[in-house]
Amino acid sequence: MLDDKVILITGGTGSFGNKFVENVLKEYNPRKIIIYSRDEYKQFLMQKRFSYSYTDEDLRFFLGDVRDKNRLTRAFNGVDIVIHAAALKQVPAAEYNPIEAIKTNINGARNVIDAAIDKEVEKVIALSTDKAVNPINLYGATKLVSDKLFVSGNAYVGEQDTYLSVVRYGNVAGSRGSVIPHFQSLIEEGQNKLPITDNQMTRFWITLDNAVDLVLNAIKNGKGGEVYVRKCPSFKITDLARAMGASECENVGIRPGEKLHEIMITPEDARTTYEFDDHYLIYPPFDWWDLDSHFTKGGTKVDNSFSYSSDNNKEWLSVEDLKKLIESIEIGH
Repeated sequence: MLDDKVILITGGTGSFGNKFVENVLKEYNPRKIIIYSRDEYKQFLMQKRFSYSYTDEDLRFFLGDVRDKNRLTRAFNGVDIVIHAAALKQVPAAEYNPIEAIKTNINGARNVIDAAIDKEVEKVIALSTDKAVNPINLYGATKLVSDKLFVSGNAYVGEQDTYLSVVRYGNVAGSRGSVIPHFQSLIEEGQNKLPITDNQMTRFWITLDNAVDLVLNAIKNGKGGEVYVRKCPSFKITDLARAMGASECENVGIRPGEKLHEIMITPEDARTTYEFDDHYLIYPPFDWWDLDSHFTKGGTKVDNSFSYSSDNNKEWLSVEDLKKLIESIEIGH
């Protein structure tokens, strides 16, 4: 699937990019992977990490910003697959710097789409977030627009073989900025009373390996316009705190822009959503998109009232389950 392909990852020095490169170089033989990002120090660290096993022919590093269409167009020369992971993701930062979030998350998405079409890239996979579903903060709103752009971008492709799809998942367990490293830091400081924003809060559990697998699925099977949503177990934040050793939880109140539960699929999306063994596919509800010719075999149409959120899930993790899973993941700080 990826053998002899040239792959470019925007924002590739992040947690996803590092795990994607690690997994793909172990399992496939791509001609080249290009890391496109604007932080030269993170590129240096990533290059150092992989330099012991791979050469510059395997892994290349391009400095550039998704806001710069000309640089993207040059970088996409000869590229077969683009994974768009670049984004401004911190909710408070986006609220305080809204225009900057729009420049990167919306204008940057448009630039990636235009450059990919102009350079006849085969597959484009954009990473999304649960916050793009019924958004209540600016970050989520910009990612909703980005998702819409990538889905509708397929209408601009014409007769050429360029396919744009979206992959949606929630906070990755143990990633920088998520709750697990925050709790871990407090525990290392000697605290056993952990702050909980709301005792009823629930989240999905997804690992970086799960996220990479979902993207690989989209690369292999995507026909353009779909939103891929992985099936994940849910957990209660209070159970997570107990699994990490908290003797007590303190309810400190929900933060601005924070949701009580993660939601991935709404009843409005259910009309074009199909269920597969380990994921859901949301197909675009547009006249230009023909379900019969684009449908991926094996799926079952969900009920029109269906929704998928962390509080109505069928699969739940217990405190013991969480203890075992926490031991198996890398916790970023």
